[in-house]
Amino acid sequence: MAAMIYALCALTSLACTWLLLGSYRRTRHRLLFWSGASFAALTVNNVFLVLDKVVFPDVYLMPVRQGTALLSVLLLLYGLIYEKE
Repeated sequence: MAAMIYALCALTSLACTWLLLGSYRRTRHRLLFWSGASFAALTVNNVFLVLDKVVFPDVYLMPVRQGTALLSVLLLLYGLIYEKE
């Protein structure tokens, strides 16, 4: 059951990435780009979560997962602070 929830979280963040970047392509609002980039990093984070908990339970992937989570937060923070409309 947990594997299905992890996979659904990864698919949801992938859908958010797709929608945000598609909207960025149409409107060229920079905040949509940074939000899409943040969700892309969150998608990678969720894929690493599936790999860590389901595929390779003996391999310790926590530093990689936390690195991608930090990257996603920093991307969104940069977009919120430095992009002006």
